[in-house]
Formats: sequence, structure tokens, C-alpha cells
Amino acid sequence: MLIFLLWLALGGLIIGALGRLVLPGPDPMGIGMTILVGIGGSLLAGIITNAIWGRRYAPGLLLSVASAALLVWLLRRSRGRTAV
Repeated sequence: MLIFLLWLALGGLIIGALGRLVLPGPDPMGIGMTILVGIGGSLLAGIITNAIWGRRYAPGLLLSVASAALLVWLLRRSRGRTAV
């Protein structure tokens, strides 16, 4: 179980960091929030993939990063920052 949680955190960190890099500008997010954005982006990508193609396909890296970037953009908007 501990190994699974470590892999989940590492994957979330990578996806979240890539999602933050897609959008220009500073983001005052810590490492914990970046991990949560990455995990949320991967979850959202899985839901989208399951809705479109069913359970035959796993969400890809590109769709996970795009979903994480969408979450970062939504977080910026909710904080009142202007998104570029």
C-alpha cells in the first residue's frame, strides 16, 4: 500500500508539473497542491477516456497533462488571476 501511494504521489507530481508548465505565468502552488492537481488531472482524463471509448483504453499522458492544465487554469480563475 505504501509503494502504491508513493507511485501515486510521484505520478501526480510529474503530471501536475507538466500541467503547470503548459500555462505561462507564476503559480503560487506548493508541491502538495501540484501533486493534487496531477492526480486530479489523471482522474479527469480517465473519466473522459472511459466516457468516450469505454474501458478498452487507458488515459494517455497527453490527455492527463491537458486535464491538469485545465485544473490549473480553473484554480487561477477561482483566485481572481487573469489567465493568459
